[in-house]
This record gives sequence, structure tokens and C-alpha cells, in this order.
Amino acid sequence: MKNSRFRGPAYAILLAALAFSFSVAVGLPASAQLKVDITRGQVEPLPIAIPDFQGSDARSADYGRRVTEVIAADLARSGLFRPIDKQAFIQSPADIGIQPRFGDWRLINAQALVNGRAAVSPDGRLTVEFRLWDVFAQQQMIGTRFRTAPDNWRVVAHRIADKIYQRITGESGYFDTRVVYISETGPAERRIKRLAIMDQDGANHRYLTGGEHLVLTPRFSPTEQAITFLSFVNNRPRVYLYHIDTGQQEILGDFPGMTFAPRFSPDGAKVVMSMARNGNSEIYAMDLRTRKVRRLTNHPAIDTSPSVSPDGKRLVFNSDRSGQQQIYVLDMDRGNARRLSFGEGRYATPVWSPRGDLVAFTKINRGQFSIGVMRPDGTGERILVTDFLVEAPTWAPNGRVLMYFRQPRARPGQKKPGPRLYSIDLTGHNEREIATPLDASDPAWSPLKR
Repeated sequence: MKNSRFRGPAYAILLAALAFSFSVAVGLPASAQLKVDITRGQVEPLPIAIPDFQGSDARSADYGRRVTEVIAADLARSGLFRPIDKQAFIQSPADIGIQPRFGDWRLINAQALVNGRAAVSPDGRLTVEFRLWDVFAQQQMIGTRFRTAPDNWRVVAHRIADKIYQRITGESGYFDTRVVYISETGPAERRIKRLAIMDQDGANHRYLTGGEHLVLTPRFSPTEQAITFLSFVNNRPRVYLYHIDTGQQEILGDFPGMTFAPRFSPDGAKVVMSMARNGNSEIYAMDLRTRKVRRLTNHPAIDTSPSVSPDGKRLVFNSDRSGQQQIYVLDMDRGNARRLSFGEGRYATPVWSPRGDLVAFTKINRGQFSIGVMRPDGTGERILVTDFLVEAPTWAPNGRVLMYFRQPRARPGQKKPGPRLYSIDLTGHNEREIATPLDASDPAWSPLKR
């Protein structure tokens, strides 16, 4: 049984197939709402019971078990939920039926309960349905049924986890997403770097390039299944566009001089990048339809690492125009730039949150690297994580979680450790490693598949 996803035109068919043939969402009285406030500081994880989804036969039950495992893992990784050990369950999953015995679930301190069923029909289609219950209010919060091809059971599991997350937190989920990153192997002087992609939980991992050429700074399109990245072919840097569905790769432009840090605009219509011409690095935007290039900055300093705001009106970038690397914001219409960062140390790799409320960055101060966030006006700076080397933050599409790579300092007499991927939420208390087959750096999170 393959665990692959539909992609390309088939993915649109999948989304249609996942349309709800049954959907119920029961609102709770205001006095009884079950809700996790993720805008506060450290949040105590919500105890949630997720019994194995039942099935009418062995094959259906196996799908039900696998779907349940992915849902529980997604919610646990968020740091906001604590799946209860199944050994503690009093009521068996088979006995839940339409109405749980809420007293049994209260006894084990479950505040939320998820139950469901999986069935493979004679035509080979997989149907998965679930219900989310508020145990103490004794009410259903949401219920949905999905019908799709069996190979897409993992997509269904992520979508269910997204719905549970959204119903309880009030924020969009981020589990049905992917991450593109740079896979690294080999000695430092002959490092092989390949473009790789995987689900946000590390599943369905595959390589997109073979390692013949150095690749850097991959970035997802916000509107389609495409990636822009920088590749050195015959020691010549070029910006490429890679279409994930087809595997087609094209050169965006054969620019003179060095080109750095390509990134899509929020509408997916442009790519902004830094280009060095005549020894001066400035930021440019390319229209993907016409391939026309427009210069956005004009300063003798080094301007690089651009990121456009969600409304498309402003652009953050880092520059040494003040004498030290700092973050600036540019008004796209007026062209005037102002400095955002004023803390100790140097600032780099600014990335605008999909929500527009924060800018993430890398900070280098006194030999230590940090990942932090600040408001778009430069106030409210908060450091989330600090280590020997942490760099290249990327946002989950809900703007509540960051991913980055970390490389610890080598201990005396030990081999230098390679970089690995980590995620952390905005509280700074839920850091998790994202497993990859080899060393990993420079991640980029995809938008939600909807």
C-alpha cells in the first residue's frame, strides 16, 4: 500500500473528492466553550482522547488506526494538545457509537474526545468520518466525512487534525502542508546539497535534484505547486523555477553578476531577489508573466534577503547601509526605506508572517545566533531560541509556528555536527526537531492545500 499523495491536476480532483458529503458543526453555549488560547505565553496542553477509528473489516480498521496515529502525532507536535494513553480508556472505541459515555472520559481527565470510523467500499474508495466532542459540556463540536482514494489516507488525517486544531484554538491549522529544504551530505570542502521535499511531519520524503549542482534558498510559491531557488551551474548562479507536479525546471533569468535570495510575492505573480551589478547589491522584482525586472532599492550599501508583506505594499530586507547589518522596511509605492531593528548585534533574513502581524529574523550577537520576531514597526522584539547557529526562519501558513535549521557547536574531540531542522511556536516553549534522512538546512514552508 503506497502512502503517496495526489499532485498536479489529480490533486484538484482529490480536493473535490474530499468535499464533505456529511458535515455538522454544532456551536456550544458561550459558557461552555472548549478553547485553547494560543496567544498567551506557555500553554498547558489540552488532554484529548483519540481512540482508534473503527472499521467494519480488517483493512478498514487498519486505515482507521493509521489515520488516528497521524492525527494524534500532529496535535501532539503542536504543543497545544496531549493525547491520552489509550491504556487509560474506560469505554472501548467500539462502544462509543453515536453518543459517548462522557462520565467515563471525564474520569481520565479528557477534555476533548475524537472518535471516528473508516470504511473501504466495494468500489475501492476510502470513507473516513470523525466527531469532535467537548467532554465536560457533553456536546459535539464538529463532525465531518471524507471520501477519497485509499492512497490519500494521510491527507485525510492531516485535514482532520487541521479541523480539530481550528475548532479548539480558533486559528487555522497547518498540518496539511509540505516543507522544501536543502539536504546536505559529505565533507565540508565537498558538500553535496540537494533540493528535497516532505510533508511537514517528515513523511513522503523525496529529492527533487540529484546533487550535481549546488542549490540554495528554496522558496514555495504561495499560489501554486512551484518552488524558486538559486542554483550554481558551472559556477554560475541562476534563479530557477521548479514545478513540483511535473518536475519541469526553468530558468527565471540569466542575470549578470551574482543573484541571491529569490522569494515569491504573496500573490505569486512576482519574484523578488537581490542582484549584484557593478559591485553593488540591490533588490529587484521580476514579473513572472512578462519577465520584466524592476529595481526596488537604490543605495550603495548591500541590500538583500527581501520579503514582501501579505498585502503587497511593503518589503522587509536587510542592509548594511547604517554601517552594520540591520532590517529595513520599504514602502513599495513611495520607495522610501526606514530602519526597523535597533537592538544589539546584527540582524538578517527577515520574513514577513502570513498574518502580517510579525516579522521573523535571525540575530547575531556576541558569537551567538538567535531566531526572533518583532512587529512590523520594529517594536516588541522577542527572542524565541538561541544557539551556536540557528538561521533561516520560515513561517507555517497560519503564522503561529516557525521552522529553521540549527547546528550546535562541536564538542572537543567530536565530529562537527551537521545542521538539522526544528520548529518552534510563538511562545518559544515548544521546540521540536523535524526528522530528515540527512543533514538539513534552509527550510521553506508551503501554503495550505485547500
